[in-house]
Amino acid sequence: MRSLPLADPGTPPVTGAGAYLWWIARRQWGILTVAVLLGMVAMGCQALLPLLTGRAVDGGLEDGFGPRLWGSAALLLVLGAVSALAGAVGHRYDVTNWMRAAFTSSQLVGRAAARSGHAITAELPTGEVVSAVANDALRVGELYATAARFLGSVAAYGVAAVLVLRISVPLGLVVVLGLPAVAVALALLVRPLQRRQAAQREASGRLTTLGADTVAGLRVLRGIGGEGVFVGRYRRQSQAVRARGVHVATTQSWLDALQVLLPGTFVVVLLWLGAHQAVAGALTPGELVSVYGFAAFLGWPVQSATETLGAATRAHVGAGKVVAVLRIAPATGTGRGAPLPPPGAELVDEASGLVLRPGRVVALVAADPDASAAVATRLGRFDDAAEAATPVRLGGVPLRELDLAALRERVVVAEAAPHLFSGALAHELDPRGTADRSGLLAALAAADAQDVLDSTPDGLDGALPERGRSLSGGQRQRVALARALLTAPEVLVLVEPTSAVDAHTEARIAARLADVRRGRTTLVVTASPLVLDHVDEVAFLVDGRVAAVAPHARLLEDPAVDAGTRAAYRRVVDRRLSEAAGDAPAPPDDRGVLTASAPAAGGRP
Repeated sequence: MRSLPLADPGTPPVTGAGAYLWWIARRQWGILTVAVLLGMVAMGCQALLPLLTGRAVDGGLEDGFGPRLWGSAALLLVLGAVSALAGAVGHRYDVTNWMRAAFTSSQLVGRAAARSGHAITAELPTGEVVSAVANDALRVGELYATAARFLGSVAAYGVAAVLVLRISVPLGLVVVLGLPAVAVALALLVRPLQRRQAAQREASGRLTTLGADTVAGLRVLRGIGGEGVFVGRYRRQSQAVRARGVHVATTQSWLDALQVLLPGTFVVVLLWLGAHQAVAGALTPGELVSVYGFAAFLGWPVQSATETLGAATRAHVGAGKVVAVLRIAPATGTGRGAPLPPPGAELVDEASGLVLRPGRVVALVAADPDASAAVATRLGRFDDAAEAATPVRLGGVPLRELDLAALRERVVVAEAAPHLFSGALAHELDPRGTADRSGLLAALAAADAQDVLDSTPDGLDGALPERGRSLSGGQRQRVALARALLTAPEVLVLVEPTSAVDAHTEARIAARLADVRRGRTTLVVTASPLVLDHVDEVAFLVDGRVAAVAPHARLLEDPAVDAGTRAAYRRVVDRRLSEAAGDAPAPPDDRGVLTASAPAAGGRP
């Protein structure tokens, strides 16, 4: 049994839920086969116990404590031990099958979400994606945990039916015909149960989406007094989920009741017939005991079949939701493209006229921060369809034609909003695990994030909570900057990397950033004079096009630069200086100092 998570979850079919479930079964056929065989052994031993018990009774009545009684007792002991051992080992395989299928589904959903980019949010609510991992993947795995018991029960039912037929043909016919009739009656409730479970799943997904959106925008909602509106929406959707749950529970309660009533009725009928045959002398006392044992035992296959039907229903609904995520077409191609040009190639954004020459540290400034952020986003190839209208070329080759995995190694875009996950600080800084501790410390120093290291228990080995909630906004931004620097790409694009820190911290970061990236192509989207003073040159955007490229001081004062361009550039820089001086409101950074923040930069969704 391989460890989890899997190194490669594979490429499943996305034609439907049934095809996906069959693909999962084929992926883990080895451990699934072992689990089924163990289930058959355990249930087969159980099926033989009533027969041996009846023989022990007849042997004891006829011969007393003779060889027949002791032999039957010894066989009962052996069968009990084998059944217990097979059940214990089989349970381990059942859980392995469950976790293997669930992890595979979770990994596939995570990979699809990562590869599809903003395309996934355009087609599915966030709650659907979250629920696919948190709920649906577990429902898919549940099917394979019950499969072994179900198939073992089917085999045991066949064994028990043959044994009862050997004791009495009429009783055997009741078993052979009665239990399938019970199973069919129970199966009639499966389809309405599946419909109601699907409806509840839809409502639950919408509730998760609403909750996630509310939490993400809580600060804005408080600012505009919209908390009450969203709380009301959440309350109404929560009641809708509750109502759907009641509908599911109603159908499930009927299924559970019939699961007890029908097998119980079957047992009563079988015993009544067996008792009459015993009175008539057609059955021995031991055979009557065996018939009772078989009647009691055969309730297990019915119960197992019912559980498996329920698990299959939930798995089918869950698999459909997982497949819906996997069907999302990525915003960028996933196949192998053309090889990348040799290192040192120019990166050119044709729509804006921006040219990043090798080894230069360049700042991109615009009156509208969204315009400069849009240019930076295009450089990362996040949307092939959009790039067809605004092509970007590396060494003269359009990015959409290049091999995506290789391009991600060469060109890295770090956006304005830092995304942190739970886990050790060292892993958060270096997810690829390629840097040593000295490299991690150097990156933290370059990002002026020593205070993060000091405030995290156990330092680099200390754990960060989800989204880095234990860190302030400025600390999260500096951790994200250190992470970007550790990738050490040929081309690094940083969007507003210092917008949430105070002026003194920003000055230190600007100097260290220029030193760390000196000689490697770097683009910094910012209008902060503290950063502009340290870059090699500034590209100034006017109406989406590069109007001038020159060092910061020249753009401010050099008469060789167009006067209108100089005036426009000065207005942008002066506005940033005014904000830094406190003329515009700014949130406190992690050290309690008002930050010199620029307007929020836009980017890909």
